[in-house]
Amino acid sequence: MVDDILRTPGAVRDAERWTAHNYHPLPVVISSAEGAWLTDVDGRRYLDCLAGYSALNFGHRHPQLIAAAHAQLDRLTLTSRAFIHDQFADFCRELAELCGKDLVLPMNTGAEAVETGIKVARKWGYQVKGVAAGQANIVVAEGNFHGRTTTIVSFSTDEDARADFGPYTPGFTVVPYGDLDALAAAIDENTVAVLLEPIQGEQGVVVPPEGYLPGVRQVCTDRNVLFIADEIQSGLGRTGTTFACDHEGVVPDMYLLGKALGGGIVPVSAVAANADVLGVLKPGQHGSTFGGNPLACAVAIEVVRLLATGEFQRRSAELGERLRAGLEGLIGRGLVAVRVRGLWAGLDIDPTLMSGREACERLAERGVLAKDTHGSTIRLAPPLVITEEEIDLAVAQLATVLTY
Repeated sequence: MVDDILRTPGAVRDAERWTAHNYHPLPVVISSAEGAWLTDVDGRRYLDCLAGYSALNFGHRHPQLIAAAHAQLDRLTLTSRAFIHDQFADFCRELAELCGKDLVLPMNTGAEAVETGIKVARKWGYQVKGVAAGQANIVVAEGNFHGRTTTIVSFSTDEDARADFGPYTPGFTVVPYGDLDALAAAIDENTVAVLLEPIQGEQGVVVPPEGYLPGVRQVCTDRNVLFIADEIQSGLGRTGTTFACDHEGVVPDMYLLGKALGGGIVPVSAVAANADVLGVLKPGQHGSTFGGNPLACAVAIEVVRLLATGEFQRRSAELGERLRAGLEGLIGRGLVAVRVRGLWAGLDIDPTLMSGREACERLAERGVLAKDTHGSTIRLAPPLVITEEEIDLAVAQLATVLTY
């Protein structure tokens, strides 16, 4: 076929013409999807190995989630938090129970959940810990990715995300990820929280050293500091457990959740914590018009119920081992390092072969979609509904790309 018959080239040109270039997408134009598969405007199918940065943990158009959305669309979609709707309490209760926490504060996007966590931690510091007004600080890690609001990029170490967006918000201390001594040394009498990703996704699925997260938990307890776990990408089954913190038996003071919580249908995020933390908020001090709306709650209730069965956590753990075995077999054959936790993998390609972007372009040509990050690294995060055969297919296509 030539370009005047294919729809993709024209759709790509239109997107480039009419949208701000804040992303650099692959030249693939999706029109439909189901399970772990996507179909473009020209009818070509692709195996989805990104899953919307973990927003599609349950695959595209999961029947139970779609049914919940359809049913809610026929009844009620939005009230604002000026009123209570009939899905709200069930969502908050079931998510709180899943997290083992007292309370839930629903928002929309992951960045909103992070901003909420920051605000709550500061308020807790002033009202409960007794930090002097305006002096609260939060310890964060190098290589973090918590979102792109002006506050969040203020403590980013990624210059693409940070440069030219100043002046920057003060109140953050950055330490090396995985360095417990540096973290402990950074805490002072004005520190209200430590904010970490249990696994750094955007950095390339970087798993901290064994014992690091329990150490962080102990330091925070000893120093009367909140431990905030950003599980927006790593949580809700992605790593083979409900939360990535579960791998080392760690319970943070606050969970930040998002992405998969919306079932790939609507944006839903949430902060979960006990009443002595979230209870510092009073009416009028924080909110969102769309946060906790009926449609979002109806879908998210079903997400929580899917997770409550444990099926998706088991699938992620078991299929993740198959993925690990396949990828580790490519070390020395185009890959120089592999990091896998559940169905989440970071792959470092030999930079003398190609960049991560080039690898993803070649994978797309072979019907597999993935995402590059930081030069020669790519990430794989397929939906948890993927099959053994589909994992083998993805690994086989990667092997072909690396020897291309």
